[in-house]
Amino acid sequence: MLWYILKLIILLPLIGLLAWGCLKLAKKLQDRAGIGAGSKSIRIVETTMLSPTLKLAVIEFHGREILVSSSRQGLTRLAEAPARERPQAEGLPR
Repeated sequence: MLWYILKLIILLPLIGLLAWGCLKLAKKLQDRAGIGAGSKSIRIVETTMLSPTLKLAVIEFHGREILVSSSRQGLTRLAEAPARERPQAEGLPR
């Protein structure tokens, strides 16, 4: 029993550290490949769940806001409008 507890005390933090390291490595590789947040042309503005199988989402794409519904059957475009200006936080460059 003591051997089991000793292994648990040693291996549990080791497994957590390995998982954390894998996540950091994946993020670093995404940033290097240009897959990260800086290269996205699509931005999800807002989502709302209407039911367990139906969700509404507002997506910003190339200066347009597109309202879509997401269900088990797929995505359906419902409406489109010009994108609103995003408020700038103080102290950040434009």
